[in-house]
Amino acid sequence: MYHSKHFRLSEAKSMIPEMKISISKIVDLKNILDEKGYDISKHEYFGGFGPNGTGKYPKELEELIALIKDISGKGVVIKDIERGLIDFPHFRENGEEVYLCFLLGEEDIEFWHSVKDGFAGRKHISEL
Repeated sequence: MYHSKHFRLSEAKSMIPEMKISISKIVDLKNILDEKGYDISKHEYFGGFGPNGTGKYPKELEELIALIKDISGKGVVIKDIERGLIDFPHFRENGEEVYLCFLLGEEDIEFWHSVKDGFAGRKHISEL
């Protein structure tokens, strides 16, 4: 078992409206930071003194971190902040731990995949 928190399909689906708002904001904040030349993987600007030349992190990074902590704290796994990809850990009826998969731009949770197959192995929710 990879996760301590698991979601029923109905529970994960009920969270989608809230997740759409949060994930959209994360994608927007990441784009703003990219435009400013801020590399979030290194937590620094290219060149200059300190993380952004002033020794302070940009407010957009603080907002992004708060949103990520909030989502992660609920047990949702953030897979790709540029595309808005999140997974909800779930147990299939046969006991297999899988992910209910949501990509920003989709209406609802329509796909799932095994832990080992990842996004490339997405299957329609009807095959769950």
